Amino acid sequence: MIGMKPLTAVLPYAFGPLSDQTLDLLSESPLVDSILILHRIPIQIKRPKVKSFVTRNLRSGETLLRVINSIQTRYLLYISEPRILSFQSQALEKFIEKAEKKGSGIVYSDFYEQEEERTIYHPLNDYQWGSVRDDFDFGPMILLSTRAIEKVLKKYGLLLETEWGALYDLRLKISIDHRIDHLRQPLYTVNQKKELSQEERRFSYLDPENRRVQRELETIFTDYLKKIGAYIPPGFLKSAKPMKFPFHVEASVILPVRNRKETIGEAMRSALCQKTDFPFNIIVIDNHSTDGTTTIVSDLAAKESRIVHLIPKRRNLGIGGCWNEALHHPLCGRYAIQLDSDDLYSTPYTLQTIVDKFRDGKFAM
Repeated sequence: MIGMKPLTAVLPYAFGPLSDQTLDLLSESPLVDSILILHRIPIQIKRPKVKSFVTRNLRSGETLLRVINSIQTRYLLYISEPRILSFQSQALEKFIEKAEKKGSGIVYSDFYEQEEERTIYHPLNDYQWGSVRDDFDFGPMILLSTRAIEKVLKKYGLLLETEWGALYDLRLKISIDHRIDHLRQPLYTVNQKKELSQEERRFSYLDPENRRVQRELETIFTDYLKKIGAYIPPGFLKSAKPMKFPFHVEASVILPVRNRKETIGEAMRSALCQKTDFPFNIIVIDNHSTDGTTTIVSDLAAKESRIVHLIPKRRNLGIGGCWNEALHHPLCGRYAIQLDSDDLYSTPYTLQTIVDKFRDGKFAM
């Protein structure tokens, strides 16, 4: 029997004032029927609507299936981090209204982050066909339609036996047949969390635990590709055929950059010093730098004709969007080879070695 109130809230519980404040907000909402708190040991929380949910692994497929099977409301409000400080006026109503109006499988919104005395607006990207990264930013709170969940689990099978990626698995399944909609307005405020440094993020994949997570996510994504008919077994891969289109140069070094004034000059000079038997250029996509990077790039481009300095018209591009700017430029070469803005080629012959490999193996990538 579907409950009169539309929402069941689900969140992991961590002892402390932030979790308590999040629970208070949910308990006071007239739209929330019940609150499931996930934790690894039995605890007593005396609050209206709160139910304890003990589980060995908070992110596993087994846990998420147990949660799904236990709710009777039309929607599941999934809060990945219990750090919500406040809701904007009619926030939950707007989530539900969007889902009802569009028939959404998932709804998410922009939000504010509170950092000491500052409130920072945190806008999110629209979800679109092809937004398949496991780390796509939905924010810490999303609304899922239980009707959509029931349909996709019946059509595409139960969640895989996973330890970490259950929500990723469910999201991909939902996205096949249902809309994932973005409310482009900040509807809640969260306490700002400590972010990993760039160095920590860059090398996180080397951690053995993270490698196990990545293998699991690859299994989930491969299963998704098979379900949408996009999986190509290795034996069916085709060799890249030479293109007859007359390219301006044989190869382009693609160098996306934003605010790297300390390293961008050396990166470009490293590319310029490459010794090859073919013509090449360097396409620098300067993503609206504000620290002096633009001046460094433009000064070097004025002295060296092989440097193509591009500044996109759009201001909301990530690294993928910058890549597309370079790939679709008429001066892009037959082979597009990325160089990070803080990296250097190890030898003057690196570019030649890469292009030789492309030629010998007829590789597409």
